[in-house]
Amino acid sequence: MTVTSRATGVTVEARNIGGIEDTHVEFEPGITILVGRNATNRTSFLQALMAALGSDTASLKADADEGEVSLTLGDETYTRVLKRQGSNVVTSGSPYLSDPELADLFAFLLESNEARRAVERGDDLRELIMRPVDTTAIEAKITQLEAERRKIETKLRESDDIEQTIATLEQREAELDNKIDSARERLEDLEDEIETAERSDDGDDELLDRLNDLRSTLENVRFRLETERQSLEALRDDEDDIREALDELPDETTDSPEELESRLNARRERVRELESQMNEIQNIVRANESMLSGSNRGVTSALRDGDDGDITDKLLGDDQTVCWTCGSEVSEGTIESTVEHLQEYRATLAAERRSAREEIDDLSSRVDSIEDRRSRRRELSSRLEQTIAEREETAERIEDLESRQEELREEVATVEAEAEEVDDETDELVELHSKANRAELERDRLESERQRVRDRLDDARSRREELTKFEARTEEIGDEIRELRGRIDRIEGEAVDAFNDHMERVLDILQYENIERVWIERIHQEESGRGTSRDRRAFELHIVRQTESGSVYEDTVDHLSESEREVIGLVFGLAGYLVHDVAEQLPFMLLDSLEAIDSERIAALVEYVHEHAEYVVVALLPEDASALDDGHERITEI
Repeated sequence: MTVTSRATGVTVEARNIGGIEDTHVEFEPGITILVGRNATNRTSFLQALMAALGSDTASLKADADEGEVSLTLGDETYTRVLKRQGSNVVTSGSPYLSDPELADLFAFLLESNEARRAVERGDDLRELIMRPVDTTAIEAKITQLEAERRKIETKLRESDDIEQTIATLEQREAELDNKIDSARERLEDLEDEIETAERSDDGDDELLDRLNDLRSTLENVRFRLETERQSLEALRDDEDDIREALDELPDETTDSPEELESRLNARRERVRELESQMNEIQNIVRANESMLSGSNRGVTSALRDGDDGDITDKLLGDDQTVCWTCGSEVSEGTIESTVEHLQEYRATLAAERRSAREEIDDLSSRVDSIEDRRSRRRELSSRLEQTIAEREETAERIEDLESRQEELREEVATVEAEAEEVDDETDELVELHSKANRAELERDRLESERQRVRDRLDDARSRREELTKFEARTEEIGDEIRELRGRIDRIEGEAVDAFNDHMERVLDILQYENIERVWIERIHQEESGRGTSRDRRAFELHIVRQTESGSVYEDTVDHLSESEREVIGLVFGLAGYLVHDVAEQLPFMLLDSLEAIDSERIAALVEYVHEHAEYVVVALLPEDASALDDGHERITEI
């Protein structure tokens, strides 16, 4: 079923593009057939259309210094101007696409298209499908998330200690609750006894009150002094622990995190540059190989459009060919030597990219390690400074309390001497008040300790809640990493499924008798080197044939006929078109150089392609065009 037309007709005007001097072409949505023999500007027109859509592959007419093309689609007009500057051609204007990478790979399926040629040359099919995906950026994001997760995991190691601390504090809180209840009961009993004794006492109340106050104050000082001494001991222990932890930290390196981050960003940028250069070199190599093999009839036709073919053939010797970049004649040996040097250079770039990626991993690890170490050192240093200040303040308070305690003891001794002159009942009442004071102080001490325990318990529970949030963030990070890694897996899987599905349907339509199945398998291989291992992924192409007797066997790409290779390459390009949703950006698909496929199969294949692209423009010889439905638009003059 063909796609439903969503757009209006197309008007293309081109001047000095390829072999075209000046042309005006209009066509409607659907299948448009460019009918004609070789050297009739059909490929030049496709290149002009590609230029208006955004591609940079169009060439200027050999005798022109400037050319232009415009494409009108509905109410919008898109333009491209080509100008010769020395040995180069520069472009300007407002094309349909700002970034033509996807279209060049999967929509402009001319003879030299990488997707079509990849099968024939045995290229890395996965690299071709995954090229539009910024895997470097994805890997950088994964590295960043993994670093964040490592920091959180360091904090989460405290979780078991905090749980033990909470359990210990809760137990201590329960013990203190029981002791406080007992202290309150004892204090109530003593207060009852004091009330009974006071009713029968006729002694010196003023002396008694003074003695009680002094003893109460003395007990309070004793309690505070005991507490401060315990605090001092704890602070000294904390100080020792902190100093020990600081001593155990690795020595500071001379590396600066800022410098490492700068180097890290530079390495990532270098990887992107290397990948861009490798892609450009590979495109040049493939184009030259096609010229040398004579398979790039589209480029040759564009160079020769409008020329006398017989004269050109006579001028070119057996070892001469037309340079596809400038149109001049060069020896095949020169091109072969250039291609060999380019391939060697690309291999050098690939080795540098591997090294850069390993350096990125090393730098990321070093940055994380330095940041963790510095953060820990800052934390410990701050705690040490605070602990020393608290220790010194506590020591001063202890000294003051010891002086006050001595003064109070002297005053108590003086008052007790005076109290010896009172009767036994008064002495008993003094003792009861003393006991009550001690009981009240004990209750206060227990309540103060319980409050400190509760404060520590609140802090520990808050810390546990914070760690719970960290655990949730760890799960989020894991999900994000899986999503990023899954994005690559998903695209790979969709590409393989799309190719296998469409290949099965196309083979069923085209009826190649001795081909049972053509399918792609995803391969994962572990590669080790320099102490690390990497997951190498590839797409392996399988061709299964069937003999006349019905038995099946697996064959190689080398044994495919030219027609079979062309069909597989076109289906691979169509799979990329669907996997990367190219139709959402560009509803066009352009085809040419289908002569290796017989007419009936061409017709079936073009109809199948139109199910997925709104505008299909195909260049065909007259005998091949006759096999397509008469209702399709035909253009015979360009």
